[in-house]
Amino acid sequence: MARTQPILGSEADHVSALLDALAGMDAAALERRWRQVFGAAPPPGLPPALRARVIAYRLQALAYGDLDRDTARALERLAQARGPRGQSGDDMPIRVSVPVPDRRGHTPGVTLSREWAGVMHTVHVLDAGYAWNGATYDSLSRVAQAITGTKWNGPRFFGLRAKTTGGGEIGVGRVEA
Repeated sequence: MARTQPILGSEADHVSALLDALAGMDAAALERRWRQVFGAAPPPGLPPALRARVIAYRLQALAYGDLDRDTARALERLAQARGPRGQSGDDMPIRVSVPVPDRRGHTPGVTLSREWAGVMHTVHVLDAGYAWNGATYDSLSRVAQAITGTKWNGPRFFGLRAKTTGGGEIGVGRVEA
């Protein structure tokens, strides 16, 4: 549930005040606040400090937007790969590669430039597509094809993606955890 509208100063101040109030709450007040926010009792055995953090996260997610679906799934995969703490017999961390979408150059308002055949081509990223030479295209690959006359990977043509070596992009769009 990503937020699409800007955060107003008064709204940010309100959320900040809610978070500040959490810091001064005792265990009973945190339990009451949990019930207000989640509509149910907190899990038994959850320490007050952790209750405050979970409530703070939820308040911010409600105000500013929560994680997008892909990020939530990547975090879930990471948690499953790690497993319950201490069950593996050793506490060595498990290295998991989590794919992260590469959004460089795909944010509306960004301008991409590329010289081709001695001519500088400028593409404007729109909310729904890409504008080049007075026309709108649904993908960067279509823009690259219109410029060159041959099929290209659009992000690679505009330098947003590294060349591959055998199995995938080099270091782009991946985070080691």
